[in-house]
Amino acid sequence: MSEYLTLASPSQAVYREKMSKFMAFAFPADSAAQARELISSVAGKYHDARHVCWAYMIGARGEEYQSNDNGEPSGTAGKPILGQIRSAGMTNVAIAVVRYFGGIKLGTSGLIVAYREAAKLALEAGEKVTRYEMSEFSFTFPYMAMNEVMRAVKDSGAAIGEQVCDNSCRMTLSIRSDRAEMLRQRISGISGTSLL
Repeated sequence: MSEYLTLASPSQAVYREKMSKFMAFAFPADSAAQARELISSVAGKYHDARHVCWAYMIGARGEEYQSNDNGEPSGTAGKPILGQIRSAGMTNVAIAVVRYFGGIKLGTSGLIVAYREAAKLALEAGEKVTRYEMSEFSFTFPYMAMNEVMRAVKDSGAAIGEQVCDNSCRMTLSIRSDRAEMLRQRISGISGTSLL
């Protein structure tokens, strides 16, 4: 399945518990590197906070994920944040929760609830969108086949990433993974084309 649910744009929320303030920031992210970069920017902006705990999940099936308690007792912050991404059925999402300590200890269960609720509120505040896992492929074709190639591209809903044309043409397409094989077959059936 190449379809997945993610955030359309960054969102945020605030959760308060016994004078502690939990500021949650949720972001769409296309890679683990981008997720870590977004989390790092939140940590840099709120460097005076006691804890900046986080989690991310990447990939159409959520196959790449990580969480961090950032000094909170083990399993009380990162895992509950990650759990909210999972229970929302989302992926390609990063969440950072900034905690400002209010002077009253929350205990293990209190921390789990607070981080979970902050993450949940940030996800609920954002607009959810359906995205598709994409595939790319390139091919060459004679200029004479341009009309037939363009008709196949238009019919499939593929996006042209790169196109170079002379006597011989080269094109790179980006298409939903679940439609890629059908388009590859149609393109390879056009006279003079060659998949790269």
